Amino acid sequence: MLKLLRMLQPYRIPVVFVLFFVFLQSLSDLYLPTLLADIVDKGVVQGDTSYIWQIGGFMLLIALGGGLCSIGASYLSAKAAGGFGRDLRSRVFGHVEQYSLHEFDQIGTASLITRTTNDITQVQQVLTMMMRVMVMAPMMCFGGIIMALYKDATLSLIIIGIVPILALIIYAIVSRGVPLFKAMQTKIDKLNLVLRENLTGIRVIRAFNRTVHEQDRFNEANADLTETAIKVNRIMASLMPVMMLVLNIASLAIVWYGGIRIDGGHMEVGDLMAFIQYAWQIMFSLIFASMMFVMIPRASASAARINEVLNMNPDITDPESSSESNDASNSELAFNNVSFNYPGAEMPALSNISFKAGRGEVTAIIGGTGSGKSTLINLIPRFYDATEGSITIGGVDIRRMKQESLRALVGLVPQKAVLFTGTVADNIRFGKEDATDEEIRHAAVVAQAYDFVSEMKDGFDSPISQGGTNVSGGQKQRLSIARALVRKPAIYLFDDSFSALDFKTDAKLREALRSETTDAAVLIVAQRVSTVMDADRIIVLDDGRISAIGTHRELLSTSKVYREIVTSQLSEEEIA
Repeated sequence: MLKLLRMLQPYRIPVVFVLFFVFLQSLSDLYLPTLLADIVDKGVVQGDTSYIWQIGGFMLLIALGGGLCSIGASYLSAKAAGGFGRDLRSRVFGHVEQYSLHEFDQIGTASLITRTTNDITQVQQVLTMMMRVMVMAPMMCFGGIIMALYKDATLSLIIIGIVPILALIIYAIVSRGVPLFKAMQTKIDKLNLVLRENLTGIRVIRAFNRTVHEQDRFNEANADLTETAIKVNRIMASLMPVMMLVLNIASLAIVWYGGIRIDGGHMEVGDLMAFIQYAWQIMFSLIFASMMFVMIPRASASAARINEVLNMNPDITDPESSSESNDASNSELAFNNVSFNYPGAEMPALSNISFKAGRGEVTAIIGGTGSGKSTLINLIPRFYDATEGSITIGGVDIRRMKQESLRALVGLVPQKAVLFTGTVADNIRFGKEDATDEEIRHAAVVAQAYDFVSEMKDGFDSPISQGGTNVSGGQKQRLSIARALVRKPAIYLFDDSFSALDFKTDAKLREALRSETTDAAVLIVAQRVSTVMDADRIIVLDDGRISAIGTHRELLSTSKVYREIVTSQLSEEEIA
């Protein structure tokens, strides 16, 4: 929590003014009961009306000043805490953007969303209250005790005896609530995970009639969170009634013993009235402090989760001194004895992979499910780093290049086509921010997307909904391909990017790509043999190892694995 509060430094001036205004407000609250005592003892008792009006007017001025200070403190505390929350969200988001896929897998997407929203909100709320209560509560407590001692030291023994009792009550209740608050945040993560999976997978859920099952999953996670929330709220809800009970007992004791003191001539009525107000101020300062103790445990749990994100350094970082390879004419991609293990996996996903993909060449990668095709593609833009060996572009190890420079050389079309909210043009321009309308149109033509885009109501200005749900799978793939084409990279990576296309569109697209990618190295991961038959080089993967490399004709006669794949998809006539 304290580590995060260092981010308040840009708002130190508003925070100082908040503390100053709260200080003045507390002084006014402490001064008012004394003025009331004077009105009663010197004005009402002695029948001095002018004195009543004089002191009463002064009380109104003090109360007005305290009110203005309260408004100023509320405004500035909200402004400082809001700015803190905004900066912290930006910092967390910026830090997460640097994560490799390993860190995303480790924390989880649902948890990252919760930490960036709910957890930061918890810290922001407690900060708003803390800036006011951290000055007001101790000042009202100790100031009230001093003023009570000034009015009647003997009667003050009741307050001095009650304060430790209240402190023990607060400690006993809050210590039971802290672990539950931590558990709540974890259970919110679980609820968000179930909800996110349900919303993103709604088509599959309905297709397999699993709606009831998913409802049960959600209800289970929701009930678990609700049970913990009820338990912790029941514990915390007991704090206020118990404290009010103690406070009222203390008030009765003060009135009873104060009456004895007045009857004995040791105290005046006005002083007793002031004393009761000071007692209430002391008690309420402790109540405010207890509210802080209720909020701080949950905020502390949230702060720990936020710090976990900020303290997690990405596995993949830029080198201190980098070597760049932005020359498209020297874009040869080479794998040199590359092996890769996923964290925690017993078996390597890739073993001793070596090949070269030159400029103007099409290198296809084919293999069974789980053979490591997509893993190989993910190593090139450094989504993961190779465990052993090296990957070079133009002779430069990609680990010696800045990630931004490396990825500027790459045009990736992922296995799962991803579109963003915006227009068709916005999604294609995602590949090149300053792309002209002509470049966008040309990329769409090559990607075989122009026909269906032109049939849309607003053409390239037609909206794309979240996740691209208003276009088909094949249309999403073609727009993803256009996004890579408009970039004009040195290396094209197509990760099973033609799977949703019919054979005719697939053939037309590959033919158009030939002339478009003559100056680039092209890697195509595919399941279809028809997609890779014309490649200059076909790499056959089997259990993470290269089984064979060659052309289609060569592999038919030399590779048993490749021939099995071909015969499972093509007839003997098509093979011949």
